[in-house]
Amino acid sequence: MIHAFQFHDYYLILDVESGALHSVDEAAFAVIQAWEKGWDVYGLPYPERQIREIVQEAEELKNTGRLAAEEPTPPAGESGETVIKSMCLHVAHDCNLRCRYCFADTGEFHGPRGLMPPEVARKALDFLIAHSGHRKHLEVDLFGGEPLMNMETVRAAVSYGRELEKRFDKQINFTITTNGLGLTDEIIDYLNEQMHNIVLSLDGRPEVQDAMRPTANGKGSYDLCLQNMKKLVERRGDKEYYIRGTFTRKNLDFTQDVKHLRNLGFQQLSLEPVVLPDDSPYAILEEDVTRVLEEYDTLADYVFQSRQKPETWLNFFHFMVDLSGGPCLKKRIAGCGAGVEYVAVTPEGDIYPCHQFVGHTEMKMGSVIAGELNEAIRSQFQGCTLLDKEECRACWAKYFCSGGCAANAYIYNGDIHKPYARTCTFLRKRTELALGIYALEHME
Repeated sequence: MIHAFQFHDYYLILDVESGALHSVDEAAFAVIQAWEKGWDVYGLPYPERQIREIVQEAEELKNTGRLAAEEPTPPAGESGETVIKSMCLHVAHDCNLRCRYCFADTGEFHGPRGLMPPEVARKALDFLIAHSGHRKHLEVDLFGGEPLMNMETVRAAVSYGRELEKRFDKQINFTITTNGLGLTDEIIDYLNEQMHNIVLSLDGRPEVQDAMRPTANGKGSYDLCLQNMKKLVERRGDKEYYIRGTFTRKNLDFTQDVKHLRNLGFQQLSLEPVVLPDDSPYAILEEDVTRVLEEYDTLADYVFQSRQKPETWLNFFHFMVDLSGGPCLKKRIAGCGAGVEYVAVTPEGDIYPCHQFVGHTEMKMGSVIAGELNEAIRSQFQGCTLLDKEECRACWAKYFCSGGCAANAYIYNGDIHKPYARTCTFLRKRTELALGIYALEHME
C-alpha cells in the first residue's frame, strides 16, 4: 500500500508497510500511483521512455522492500504473561478548575469527589511491581482531577517508588499532569527534582483559557496558571515538559493559541481536538471538520517557519515523526497498551484499562487492594490491535496511530474495535503534515 500526497512543492509517496518516504517529481507521482494500482501507465500524458524509466525504478524499489511492500508478518508473541509497565495513579478525583469540556466531569469521574490515601498509592505501586515481570523501566503518571490537591499522596507515592526501585532493581519514571493552579515555589522545586516529565494544561489565549477553564468559584484561571507555569519551566532547565491544550468549537482558529503559547516562551507544545457528544456546545461537529483541516494547514506552515530559527524554534507534539527509528512493529500493531501493559487506578484502588475508562464500571478490571486482575477484560484489549480492525488495517496512517484511542471507540461507538471516525480524519491530516515538514527539513 502507498499513500501519495503533496505538501508545498513536494510530491511525496509514503510506502505504508516499510515506512519509506519518497520525494518524486510530478511525472513519477502520477506513474507510481497508477503502477501500484495495476493501471495502464502508458496511457498517462508523459513520454513513453520517461514512464518506462520510472516503472523500472519503482520495480527496483519494490525489490528492496521500499515501495509497495507487503504487509509484514507480525513478530511472534513472547511466551508467558504480558507485563504491566505503565500506571496512571488517580491521586485526586477532585479539581480546583471547572473545565467546561472535561471528560472527567470536572474531576469527579462521574462519582464522588475524593483523594487517594497514601496507602492505596503504595498498594498500587506494589501491584505494578508484582505484574512488571523482568521489565526494568516503568512509568507512573500522577493524575487527576488535579493531583496537586493531594501532595501528601504524591510525595508518598514517589518516596515509596524510590524504595521499590532499590529493592527490585527497577527504574520508575514519574510524570505529573497539572493545571498549575496549585504550584508554589516549594512544589515547583520538588516536581522539577522528582518528575521525569511534567504535563502542564493550558489552552492558549487568555480569552480561551478563561472561558473554557474557570476556577471552582467561576473566575478566570489564565493569569494564575500562567505565572506558575512560566516559573516552573524557567527552573526546569533541559528536563522534559510540555504544554498540553485543548481546542473546541469555540476556537477553531487554534493556530493563534499555539502562537500565543510560543510567544510566551514555551517550546514544547500539544493542542488536542476536544472529543465530546455532538449535543455539547463545545463539540467539534462534522460540519466543522473542513475548517479544522484548513487550520491544521495554517498551523503546519507556522510550525515549519518557526523551526527555522533557534529563537523561534518549537516542537509541536502532533507534527513529530521519526522515520529512521520509532516504535517497533509489535508496538505499532498493539497501540498504547491500555488494559494490557497500561492501567489506571482510582482513589479507591479500582483498576481500569486507562484513565478515560474510569467511571465505566463495566470496564473495572480489579483492585490493587485485593490484588485482583480480570484477565477476561484484559484479553479483550489484548485482542484489540491493528490486525483485528479491518477499517484500520486498510488505512494508510495505521502505523502512526496504531488503531486510535480505544476509549473514544468505546464511548462513542460502543466497541473498542471500532475507531471514532472524526478523530481518524484529524489524525490522517496531521500525519500528512508531519511527513511534509519532515520532508522539507530532511530532503534536498
